[in-house]
Amino acid sequence: MNIDSIKLLIVDDDEDDFYLTSDYLKDIPNKKFEITWASSFNEGIAQLAKTKFDLCFFDFLLGIKTGIDLLKIAVEKGINCPIVLFTGKGDQKVDIEAMRLGAMDYLVKSDLDAEKLDRCIRYALERAETMRRLRESEKRLQHIFEQMKEAIVLKSTDGLIFYHNKTALDLFNFDEKAIADRHFSDFFAIPDNYYRFKEILENQESIDNYEASLVRKNGERVLCSLNSSKQKDSDGNDYYLIVINDITARKKMERDRLLAEKSASTARLARTLAHEVRNPLTNIHLSLDQLDPELEDEELKLFTNIIRRNSHRINTLITELLDSFKPQETILTEVSIVDLLEKALNEASDRLSLKKITLQKYFSEDCHLLLDQSKIKIAFLNLIINAIEAMEAEKGILNISTHTDTNFCYVKIQDNGIGISADNLNKLFEPYFTLKTNGLGLGLAATLTILQSHNARVEVESELGKGTIFMIIFSLKN
Repeated sequence: MNIDSIKLLIVDDDEDDFYLTSDYLKDIPNKKFEITWASSFNEGIAQLAKTKFDLCFFDFLLGIKTGIDLLKIAVEKGINCPIVLFTGKGDQKVDIEAMRLGAMDYLVKSDLDAEKLDRCIRYALERAETMRRLRESEKRLQHIFEQMKEAIVLKSTDGLIFYHNKTALDLFNFDEKAIADRHFSDFFAIPDNYYRFKEILENQESIDNYEASLVRKNGERVLCSLNSSKQKDSDGNDYYLIVINDITARKKMERDRLLAEKSASTARLARTLAHEVRNPLTNIHLSLDQLDPELEDEELKLFTNIIRRNSHRINTLITELLDSFKPQETILTEVSIVDLLEKALNEASDRLSLKKITLQKYFSEDCHLLLDQSKIKIAFLNLIINAIEAMEAEKGILNISTHTDTNFCYVKIQDNGIGISADNLNKLFEPYFTLKTNGLGLGLAATLTILQSHNARVEVESELGKGTIFMIIFSLKN
């Protein structure tokens, strides 16, 4: 805008007042005005619609309408030029309402002179320029927020969300209407995690890399890293800026890599131990073969038989351990995932009946994959039996479900059993680790080997007292 030539609209139905105002404007030094006069409310609306003005003066009384009404219409139409309201006498209520609606100033006509008008115009134009820059800055920031890959959420001190970017909507799978004024705690899968997050934030006023499982609209959990800090708005009120990164995929890759490394490392250790143990076992067997013919005392032979049986038992355990890590030779045929689950459930039907477990099946569109049918059925059966044994008789609910997307087929085996602690969850697929009193701890190790030989992943979620979810993920793109 050229400050030496100001396009000014005066809306005033009193011609004398218009000319008086025009005279004052002529007396203002160093300013040139291009004045447009609208002598009625409707003409004012018409002028606002067809011309872009630098400044507007609205008289308060415009027939049956008022300058306040015209100001509202200007705001609704998105007119950003500064607007000054004129009135014949001072009225604090009118003043407050005008300023609330966005008027830059409020002047009483009887107090006007060139100096006051000059000061009012200068103030209005400067403030309008400041507001324009602030709006531009706000738009730039908003554009940056909208383009960010991280989810941005602003929440008040009482937990209500009052701003979010598009990434936040995509992360939580909500639309604008559904997320408005929602409480931030609603997105935490475990309420205690929210209360811990809130406590740290209130005490320290900032928090970095706080990991928590958040819940999408469809109930799906996503593992996220939260960074937050306390901020103040222009009125001095506190609020919290929260930046959320979805780290689910990265954590899955890290977990899969660590699981594969742990499995390979344990397999090497098992082979080494097996070799070292079998050498002395061989010597024991050879010694027993030499000793047996020399023994005539039956009581002594009883002890050698005990030694021989336990030596064979040790050898069998070593064989089972090595088999659990042996690369699975697969015979691939095209099979139905649903059919394999039905066959596994059929073999576990007696266990389900004896414990009176409620079975719930939710099979979506079936997918057919190249798999070793017998081995994958064993893997499914191991997981199903584990779920059954973790649940209380007559109260257990076993949920088996499948679904597919563009790239993967998912099989979920969920129970409402005792759950697994975080410490034990990390040891779950290690050989000889078991929570059962009569188990060897090789079932899940063998299951992992089978699934890895089919390039499938397994993910586990569990909470003590609430149950466990095993998610098996088969790639549709081999």
